[in-house]
Amino acid sequence: MLRSLYAKLALVLLVLFFLIGVSFIIISVFATEQYQQEVNQKLNRELAGIIVAENTILQDNQVNQKALKEIFHMLMVINPSIEIYLLDREGSILAFSAEPGKVKRKRVNLVPVKQFISGQLSLPLLGDDPRDTEGKKVFTAAAISTENRLEGYLYVILGGEIYDNIIQKIQGSYILQLSIRVITISLVVALAAGLVIFAFLTRRLKRLAAAMDEYKSGMPLEELHIPVSEHKITIDEIDRLGLTFRQMTERINSQVEKLEKSDSMRRELVANVSHDLRTPLATMRGYIETLLLKDESLSAEERRNYLKIAINHCERLSKLITDLFELAKLEAQERVIHSEPFSLSELVQDVVQKFRLRAEKQKTSIVTNIGQELPFAYADIAMIERVLENLLDNALRYTPEDGSVSIVLTHPDKDSITVQVSDTGYGIPENELSQIFNRFYTTDRSRKGKSSHSGLGLAVTKKILELHGTSIHVKSDQNSGTTFTFTLPVYSE
Repeated sequence: MLRSLYAKLALVLLVLFFLIGVSFIIISVFATEQYQQEVNQKLNRELAGIIVAENTILQDNQVNQKALKEIFHMLMVINPSIEIYLLDREGSILAFSAEPGKVKRKRVNLVPVKQFISGQLSLPLLGDDPRDTEGKKVFTAAAISTENRLEGYLYVILGGEIYDNIIQKIQGSYILQLSIRVITISLVVALAAGLVIFAFLTRRLKRLAAAMDEYKSGMPLEELHIPVSEHKITIDEIDRLGLTFRQMTERINSQVEKLEKSDSMRRELVANVSHDLRTPLATMRGYIETLLLKDESLSAEERRNYLKIAINHCERLSKLITDLFELAKLEAQERVIHSEPFSLSELVQDVVQKFRLRAEKQKTSIVTNIGQELPFAYADIAMIERVLENLLDNALRYTPEDGSVSIVLTHPDKDSITVQVSDTGYGIPENELSQIFNRFYTTDRSRKGKSSHSGLGLAVTKKILELHGTSIHVKSDQNSGTTFTFTLPVYSE
């Protein structure tokens, strides 16, 4: 029943208005009663004094029964709510106008009586009610004196039993009834208006909660109806909550996509690693087992050839493992760049010398074009050497006989040096250019290459250059060749 915020707010508002209504009614009844007592006491303030002045009802401690009886009769006819009590000097009740058995006190406290007679008071002033041992009521009183000698007091209760019951007071007072009706109607109208306002204010919150439930059930973010105000001036806490929820769902979806992609790449990585490790291991094992089984029947040249093939596969396996460790360190950002100034032209010449013999064997030429007075580059020399080696190895692998590989260094501006590694090989299909830097990715031209490879070289190259704050670009035309381009910063003192 109270599962929604609106129901809880409505219940709180209902209880609050009920308490306010009851409080208003109680205050109204009390205030009306006090006002009525004050007016009654002010209007009848001189009543007891007039009665005493016009009648001799007590003299020498003797009660004039005839005069008292006439007074009782007269006042009962004029105002039946008035009760008259004749008190002696100590406050003891000598006579009264009430019915026998109704009076329960024998004595009245004279302190409020004397205070009333002295005139030093703020109305309403309450005195003892002889009909109730604990009750208090408004009164009027006057001292009875004979020849400046105090004989007693005339004590007049201005509100009798007819006003004792509060329900009777409410039933008997039109103003009080009208006030209670007005208060009740006002509270009901205010309660209804409050419920409507709460419903209007919590409407967007309900919609937001419904959107959260829909997202929880698997609804796509694009189909969710998240209530957010389009006006920046009127944006409130619910709008900010909606915006935060939308940003949070977008971030969650993005992270989920990344996790799914990462998991897919992990599976692919495990499969590729398993395949690339299994192949050279199986080949080595086959040749080594052949040597063990046919050792006596093999010639020295055949035995040497088998061992040479096994060593080649060992080297391939070693390179694959090295590339894997290198890529893992780069992706985990465990490699720290130690930048220093160095001659990029000299580094290029050194790397070219490493591949010169391989290029001659496959009848491919390596051409270098280095600009004059090339400034020093500022980077990690070991990492840049690895980049150049990977690019040259990749270019030679996919360049056919009588082809050429070129390395061009230019200085287009004072802040950078541009490196271009080009080949005249088979080229890369346009739809595969964006994927060649992924781990273990090999293009269709791999089938035309002169040797198999792990597909990690370009991934390592890209990571190294990203650590240096630069990027690598590729341009390729099928059957015409491929060009890789990257830049390095110039050393500045």
